[in-house]
Amino acid sequence: MQTAFVVEDVRASIAHFQQDCGAGPFFLLDHFLGDQQTYRGAQSTADVAIAMGFIGHMQVELIQPLDDNPSVYRETVQQRGFGFHHFGIACEDVEAELPAYLARGHELAFKAAVPTGGSVAYLDSGSRTAPGFIELIPATPGMDTHFTAMWRASLDWDGSDPIRPFM
Repeated sequence: MQTAFVVEDVRASIAHFQQDCGAGPFFLLDHFLGDQQTYRGAQSTADVAIAMGFIGHMQVELIQPLDDNPSVYRETVQQRGFGFHHFGIACEDVEAELPAYLARGHELAFKAAVPTGGSVAYLDSGSRTAPGFIELIPATPGMDTHFTAMWRASLDWDGSDPIRPFM
């Protein structure tokens, strides 16, 4: 349901996706410092800017690291540069899905509580054939309401009000 990119400048990336891909509007959160963050087993305090918009039914997430604290975002930039970061998969119960991914060799790289309820989990396959992470996103009623409102805003979007506050 989501394709995400780690970007150097979130506003410039929004402009690219709007102009060249027809995405929008984008909903921007200037700072997100998720509660209860863990990165590779240790407490984390990474601050990021997040923007989300839709191209048809695909949600595009743009993530700009705002500090140098260790994170899955800084790790990606250091290893591969800016660009593709993860595919997001909505699931009813993130905790119930985790064991099957771990059993297949994925490593839990990041976990954080999200305002729409539950926690997201980023999984690293460690495979060069599939660079990037898989993010398990809790399909809570709050997430559904929030993401559906963003998608509805994209229907017949006329280009006005291209960057809006995160709902």
